[in-house]
Amino acid sequence: MPSQSGTGVYQVDFSTEAGACTCADFKAGTVRCKHIYAASYARIKEKNTGRDAAVNEELKAITAKRQTYPQVWPAYNRAQTNEKDQFQKLLHTLCEGVKAPKDRKKGRPSLPLRDALFSCTFKVYSTVSARRFMSDLRVSNDRGFISKTPHYNSIINYLENPALFPILKALVEQSSRPLRTIDDAFAVDSTGFMACRFTRWFDHKYGKPREEHDWVKCHIACGVKTNVVTAVEIGTREANDAPFLPALVQSTAQNFKVGEVSADKAYGGRKNVEAIEAAGGAAFIAVKSNATGEVGGGWEKMVKYFKFRQDEFLGHYHKRSNVESTFSMIKRKFGDSLRSRTDVAMINETLCKLLCHNLVVLIHEMHELGIDPMDWGSFPVPKKIVVSEPGHARESVVNLSA
Repeated sequence: MPSQSGTGVYQVDFSTEAGACTCADFKAGTVRCKHIYAASYARIKEKNTGRDAAVNEELKAITAKRQTYPQVWPAYNRAQTNEKDQFQKLLHTLCEGVKAPKDRKKGRPSLPLRDALFSCTFKVYSTVSARRFMSDLRVSNDRGFISKTPHYNSIINYLENPALFPILKALVEQSSRPLRTIDDAFAVDSTGFMACRFTRWFDHKYGKPREEHDWVKCHIACGVKTNVVTAVEIGTREANDAPFLPALVQSTAQNFKVGEVSADKAYGGRKNVEAIEAAGGAAFIAVKSNATGEVGGGWEKMVKYFKFRQDEFLGHYHKRSNVESTFSMIKRKFGDSLRSRTDVAMINETLCKLLCHNLVVLIHEMHELGIDPMDWGSFPVPKKIVVSEPGHARESVVNLSA
């Protein structure tokens, strides 16, 4: 065996079971030196050389090189170096589609709704505090993206307005529309965004108080090719995942052609499979060990598909991994924690993170696939919206001009 330093060779003798070597390590008392191990592997390789062709083909398949997807670096570099400028342009165009209510006739003029949406979203994109963000906002005002530079307190106050929730949710869905010709397979899952406040309670079992970070639970559907968020729902922290899937699929089907939807076991159930089939797609949801599929319909068909053609089923199901990649993209770029302190502000900030992610994805697809962002269109925003505050049963009428 050759020396690792390239200064010579060592002789390995297998006349004994453990083997012997002429190197200094073996003479110093090492039971099996690295040269003995290397010689053993060489003997095994020579022994397997005469195997039949079928076994050799199987070994080649096992040791085949993993398929990789190279990065288009010129397009990636252009997207990265121009992202901030193009982000503001796309966000301005998107906010222009919001038809704001008329200003109040009395009192101090309020911040225009378009400027508020732009400022709140751009502030979340910057990942800095509202005060430190003012320099970027003044540059946006100079470029004509907003009509006037608001006070940093105005941005914080708008994030605490529950009327922004349905608007931001609609903007997230609208921002995904330019990619509707690319994605036809979608994945569904939920994640949590940690808040800066704590929830405290008294643990009677152990007789002492406990606390943990509060957090917002976010349910999304995303495209498995572009990782764009096509639909979003916000529920309480303790809410189960399964009831949110039909709404996510229905919202996605309004802008995309649904080919298939994958989700984990938490979304299993006959109603969810029927909701996916009603949207024109095929369901690939992980099946629990006690599932029988005896209820018939699409659920029975999916369960039998999983049991009798499992390899083919898992090939579709594992597209679900892309939703984990989507969560990772959002949290690595825009943070996994929230700066806001109130329930409404935390939810609105979470929606702003998703909107920022969608615009960044769109910018990269513009450079890599040559897609031109199309007109999102406008959608009316009434003067008053009946808002059901997340986590509460009551409904309140909110004036957008307030």
